[in-house]
Amino acid sequence: MNNRSDLLNQFKEWNGFVLEIIDLDWKTSIAEGKWTIHDVVSHIMLWDKYFYESTIEPIACDKAITLQLIDYDQFNNDAVTYGKTKTKDELIELTMKYRNLLLDCISSLEEGKYSGKYVDGRFSFESYLKDFISHDRHHMMQIKELELKGRI
Repeated sequence: MNNRSDLLNQFKEWNGFVLEIIDLDWKTSIAEGKWTIHDVVSHIMLWDKYFYESTIEPIACDKAITLQLIDYDQFNNDAVTYGKTKTKDELIELTMKYRNLLLDCISSLEEGKYSGKYVDGRFSFESYLKDFISHDRHHMMQIKELELKGRI
């Protein structure tokens, strides 16, 4: 089992990765007919924003959780559309903002809140972090493969 500190360090990797790819052409598609790098970054940023606002911050502040079952495909499509309204610099700023808010909030939680189960047992901080670390790494690998293939 991973401890909170280890999980948060892994969750922080996304910010470092975004800064590593800052000089790449973010209009490059990750595969034929697939999202661009810009789309991927927007997608992850909006998931961070959604979970911060609907779940993480409310738990930390003893407010009502507004996490809902949502249509993932629609959310992801909306994230891509939203990303098209932002420049690369704006998107990087928002990415850092929301990931850092998540990191700060989760790291400052008292142990009882961190280890609790929420939303009828469907949400825990440990599973959230593990799921999104895996999700981040999936997209990081897609972008790294572009570099290895010399496509960007």
